Amino acid sequence: MLPRLASTDKVDAMEVHLIDGTYELFRHFYALPSAKDSEGREVAAVRGVLGSLLGMMRAGTTYIGVATDHVIESFRNQMWPEYKTGVGVDPQLLSQFPLLEEALRALGVVVWAMEEYEADDALASAAFLAQDDLRVERVIISTPDKDLAQCVVGTRVVQLDRRRRLERDEQGVIQKFGVKPGSIPDYLALVGDASDGYPGLPGWGAKSASAVLSRFGKLEAIPSDPRDWQVNVSNPKGLSEVLNSKRDLVLLFRDLATLRTDLPLFATVDDLLWKGPTTTFPPIADRLDKASFSKERVPRSS
Repeated sequence: MLPRLASTDKVDAMEVHLIDGTYELFRHFYALPSAKDSEGREVAAVRGVLGSLLGMMRAGTTYIGVATDHVIESFRNQMWPEYKTGVGVDPQLLSQFPLLEEALRALGVVVWAMEEYEADDALASAAFLAQDDLRVERVIISTPDKDLAQCVVGTRVVQLDRRRRLERDEQGVIQKFGVKPGSIPDYLALVGDASDGYPGLPGWGAKSASAVLSRFGKLEAIPSDPRDWQVNVSNPKGLSEVLNSKRDLVLLFRDLATLRTDLPLFATVDDLLWKGPTTTFPPIADRLDKASFSKERVPRSS
């Protein structure tokens, strides 16, 4: 059963929680058995996401925003035709995005359903806006997506993988990728990101990219002559030749990897304060509570 929560007047130290709703929906879709509502529509993933967020609220989360990819495609598909699309995504998963957004709004949660931009851009913009408020002690971006590592700032803006219960601050980003958060787009441009559909540069891997960028920081700062690198990498001459011959391409990849932080998502952090469910939540919760679960797990392609 989905728990019911009343409005809360309790406001703890101001921590802002930004949730990757797309990831959460995918995660619960593949983790839970199928559940159908009275009209035969798949709702298990929505139930899972709501239950997870309600658990956060019971634990004291008060400032919260959720970003979703209402449309999988974005402006980046115009920049790079091979960028990720909704092709191949299970229709029963895609069909739950509108219901998730409706249910979260009924619960009283701020939702950014992205169309031109991606959910990651919304999370990045929200983090940028929230950290600008001196009342905010910490901004917690809940997603395992490596793109969001570029938004980490010291110990004030951190990234959290809720499934693995792994929190990563700036030192954690450096330990994981070998570069500072500000170099993450450059790093991804070199090594590529298969989940987003761009390949990076031939020959460049995680070790070579982190070694070079840990010294130079940005792509533009990497000398064209590998003799000036003074870093320990294999085949620096070959890496340099590829980089020099594909400068325009790698800069395009970096642009793809760079999250936008200027979206006007809210006027003040106070807009994210959760005040309890709206009057439209009970019928939605009732619909989800009455869903019929399959006796067996439904096989799904991952």
